[in-house]
Amino acid sequence: MKTKIVTALLAGIVLLGACKGGVSKYEAVNNSSSSSADSAAVDTRTDSLTTINPKLVKTADMRFKVQNVQQTAEKISALTIKNSGMVMHHQMESSVQGTQDYRISDDSVKRVSAFSTTEEMTVKVPSDKLGDFMQQVAHMGMYVTYSKMDIDDKSLDFLSSKLKLNSRKELVEQQKKGKITIKNPLNVLLLKDDMVDGQIDNMKIDAAVKFSVVTLSFYQSNTIVNETIANDDPSAYQLSFNKRFANSLHYGWYLFTQLVLGLANLWVFILAGIGVWILIRYYKRKHPTFLGSIKS
Repeated sequence: MKTKIVTALLAGIVLLGACKGGVSKYEAVNNSSSSSADSAAVDTRTDSLTTINPKLVKTADMRFKVQNVQQTAEKISALTIKNSGMVMHHQMESSVQGTQDYRISDDSVKRVSAFSTTEEMTVKVPSDKLGDFMQQVAHMGMYVTYSKMDIDDKSLDFLSSKLKLNSRKELVEQQKKGKITIKNPLNVLLLKDDMVDGQIDNMKIDAAVKFSVVTLSFYQSNTIVNETIANDDPSAYQLSFNKRFANSLHYGWYLFTQLVLGLANLWVFILAGIGVWILIRYYKRKHPTFLGSIKS
């Protein structure tokens, strides 16, 4: 009887152990399959992210000579608008290369100046129309002195920013659900700022892919300008010799008349002097020894 009871207990223990082992094995498989499913989901999501369209950023630069800078700038602006583009920068500059003055009268000068005129423009045009746009602009000039076009592949930069952005989004979602606790609120703010920066960077790349930046520089031959201006040299306004000689004679006569008038104003003193002189002469005749006694 005791033997049967012991045998029954041993059988029960073995059966219980087998059941526990089966349960633990199932849970391990379940976790393993769940982990494999999560890994497969991550791999699938990553593969879908890496299959993005190429992000090719095109830029172009051209320098050429034209007959008229202002007219060419107007044509390029009209062509840019026609191609759904935009003029981003526009600057025209004229500098004096040389100046020569020629005297044509006492108070007038003909000034001949040589001007150099240049133009700098930066425009944005749709990338799919860049080739046609550059050809049409090149035909506006007399000849092209410099031309360049670059293509920069931003696909990896875009993908890197996108993956980082998705990782941050997942972290924020886990933080909202309580799975992850971020103790410092400043770190949450910095995380969100990084997400905004990543979105802006990708938007910039998309904008650069959609519209190409074209830098244009053109110039024309030196322009000669003739103009008559007032002579700014004071010595040029001096009178001629004949006029100065005539003025000298006129001024001499003026001084003589002033002298005569001055003497006329002194007629009383002149008469008084003459009277004194006559008296002295008369007294000398009457008293010839007077002067001798005065001298002794």
